[in-house]
Order: sequence, then C-alpha cells, then structure tokens
Amino acid sequence: CSQKPFLALCLSLQTSPGLSPTTPPSVDKVDGFSRKSVRKARQKRSQSSSQFRSQGKPIELTPLPLLKDVPSSEQPELFLKKLQQCCVIFDFMDTLSDLKMKEYKRSTLNELVDYITISRGCLTEQTYPEVVRMVSCNIFRTLPPSDSNEFDPEEDEPTLEASWPHLQLVYEFFIRFLESQEFQPSIAKKYIDQKFVLQLLELFDSEDPRERDYLKTVLHRIYGKFLGLRAFIRKQINNIFLRFVYETEHFNGVAELLEILGSIINGFALPLKAEHKQFLVKVLIPLHTVRSLSLFHAQLAYCIVQFLEKDPSLTEPVIRGLMKFWPKTCSQKEVMFLGELEEILDVIEPSQFVKIQEPLFKQIAKCVSSPHFQVAERALYYWNNEYIMSLIEENSNVILPIMFSSLYRISKEHWNPAIVALVYNVLKAFMEMNSTMFDELTATYKSDRQRCGLKAERYPLILFISYSEVLLYLSPSMQNPLDTPLIRSLVAP
Repeated sequence: CSQKPFLALCLSLQTSPGLSPTTPPSVDKVDGFSRKSVRKARQKRSQSSSQFRSQGKPIELTPLPLLKDVPSSEQPELFLKKLQQCCVIFDFMDTLSDLKMKEYKRSTLNELVDYITISRGCLTEQTYPEVVRMVSCNIFRTLPPSDSNEFDPEEDEPTLEASWPHLQLVYEFFIRFLESQEFQPSIAKKYIDQKFVLQLLELFDSEDPRERDYLKTVLHRIYGKFLGLRAFIRKQINNIFLRFVYETEHFNGVAELLEILGSIINGFALPLKAEHKQFLVKVLIPLHTVRSLSLFHAQLAYCIVQFLEKDPSLTEPVIRGLMKFWPKTCSQKEVMFLGELEEILDVIEPSQFVKIQEPLFKQIAKCVSSPHFQVAERALYYWNNEYIMSLIEENSNVILPIMFSSLYRISKEHWNPAIVALVYNVLKAFMEMNSTMFDELTATYKSDRQRCGLKAERYPLILFISYSEVLLYLSPSMQNPLDTPLIRSLVAP
C-alpha cells in the first residue's frame, strides 16, 4: 500500500511533457588505447582558419579596372586602391559564402604580384605604408589552437590554413616587394619595425608547412635588408628556442628558424662575438634534449657544424655538451647523435680531436656495444670514413685500448651477424694500424677472461659492483646467498 504513491509519482514523471524520454544521440566509440582511432579523431579537422569570422552579411567589393587598362599616370592611384581592397578578409571556413568576391580578391592579388614584378617606378613613398598595411591585415592573426599536444608529423596530417588561396598570394606579393630593385629600406624601416618582426615570428608556430616556408623566405629577406633589425631578430629567435626547450616543448617552426640561422651563422664575422658563442652553448646544444628532435635535427646539426667551421676552438665544449645530453633510452635519438657527431668529426682539427678523443671514444664504445643493432651499426660506420680513420690511426695508442674489449666481446657475443661482420673489419683495421699493441691487448683480454673463469668455478656466484648497486648472478646451489662472509666482505664500506 505504501508503494502506490511512489509508483504514481514515477508514472506522472514519465508522462510529463517536459520530461519525456529521449533516445540518446549515437556517439562514435573511441578506444583510448588504439593509436589508429586517436589519429582518426585528430584528422577530422584537416583545415582551419584563423581569420576573422564574417558577421553573416555578404561582402561587396567595387570592381576596379585592370592596371594594364589604365594610363600609366593613373596606375599609382589605382595600385593604392587595389591594395586597400585587398585588406578585406573573407571567411574561408564557410565554403559557400562570398564566392564571387573571394575570386575577385584572388585575381586582384595575382594582378598585384605581376604588377610589382614587372612595372618600374611603382614603389613610391606613398605605397610603403599601404603595402605593409595590406600584408599585416592578411597574415597577422591569432593562430588556432592545436588539436592535440601529441601531434606526430610522421603519422598525422597537419592542419592546413583554409584561407591559403589568398594568403599564399599575399606572401608572394610581399616577397616580390622586398626583392624589388626599387625597394628602399630607409623608407620601409618606418613600417617594418620590431613590432612587425615580432608578429612575423609568432606566425612560425603555424601548423601549415606551406606558410612556414614562405615565412622563412620573408624573414630571411628582412634580415638581409634591415641591418638595424638583425640583433633584435637573433634575440627573439633565442627567446623562442629557450621557451621551447625549458617551458613548452611545442613550436612548429623550429626547423625553419634553424634553417635561417644556418645562413646567418655562415655570415658571422671573425672573431666570433661572445654572444654568438653563448648562443651555441646555452641554446643550440640544449635543443638536443627535446622529444621532437627528429623534426629539426638536420638543421640543428648544420648550425653546429657552421659554428665549428668558423671557430674550431668551440669543438671541445660542443662535443662535451653532446656527451652530457646523450640519450639513454631512445635508440632513434642515439642514431641521430652519432650522425651529427660524424659531421663534426668531418671538420674537426687534429689538435682539437686530441682534446676530446678519450670521452668521445668511451661513448662510441658504449654505442658499439648496444644491443640495438642500428645504434651499433651507425657507430661502426665511423670506420668507413677516411678522415676519421686517419685521426684514429694517428691516435691508435689511446683509442685502441678504449675500444678493444668492447669490440672483442661483441665479435663473440652479439646476436646480429651483420654487426659481428662489421666488428671483424674494425678489429682487422686496428690490427693493421698497431699490431704490437693489438697483440698485447689480446693477450691481456684472454688472461682476464681466464681469471674470471677460475673465479666463476671457485665461487657459486659472480658479483658486479657499479656505483651503489650490487647485481648478483646466483647459481641454483646457493640457499642464502646474501648471508655469507664473502658478500659481507665485498659489500662492507
């Protein structure tokens, strides 16, 4: 009897017009552990636009005559009017809006590109502010946020800029403007200033590789034309890299900025300034620590080599810096480090090689001993380099003792036959370089192995002490291996 009011309440709720049951919308199930499904979800937005959204009203531009159809005396004024028209921004995310006007602006931009390339006397003092204004209106905008912090350029498609049909022509026009024989930096510097450059650098974070490629050309031209902006550009790139390394680890345009820096470093005057050396040690070397190194490693290695060709005395701090940041758990990065190290050794001075040969070949010995065959293979390929071989031969009395035990052990124990074959070639090369030392090291190694063998027979365990760790390899016959006088005597401080 007490349940009747409750049942009546439930029935009234079910029949209430405001609370009628609805069928839940269908939702695509995404397996959080499936990289394929995550990647599919990411790829839903293949295009994005960071341009201003229109307010729903159609945009109307007054058609202007072609520049070639008016007398030359009227062309400068018409040129300015067309520049002003091209400041109007369209919404490209709405593919059906303003189609006619979008096409009109595109054809106008094409006309402006041709006009500034062919015409003479078109860059009057009045055109500079209008050109910079038109370019600024089109390219400077807030970039859309990234879809995912785990964007993988090797597997995921980049988000392309929807307004690219107009944006590309604006960049093309600006490059022709900067490259024009009539371009006067003394006039342009009033409008292309530090604020302009700062906004330009922010655009390097665009996900669209096409835009970053144009930005690279634009910034390079500005660096070449405006001497007063060079120090500022270098400082801002420095700040971008520091923020990338120590704060965000996310910036899409690192490779492009490094490519620009490669040509900048190539033009540095000698002797190098202290600020340039500091940039190498404090900024470029730490760039090796980021997870996304593979995206810009080729450009980074080029910059490093450019510095060393300018000033060989920087070789030691650079190589010691690489040793400091050498990857411990990522074989792919280790292969990249080995490739960069070979590029450095290709340009190293023999006097500088002597200073770093011991720590360098201790690291190479570790790489040769790596169970990951690509790491071992990349390290062993050093012996195919004629210049590196000449350096090794000159210093074989130092390098051979460092490398010998690793090479000899690998020749007997490595799982990959290709690595074993490469090691035999290296051992053969060492034997030809210094046969006397090779025989001595072989005899010493064998006697050490025999002593280890006797110890293994005498004691039912082998003890390795490394730093504060004790690793025990126990035989099945031992009941209480830790409670023995031998262990207590070896482990006691």
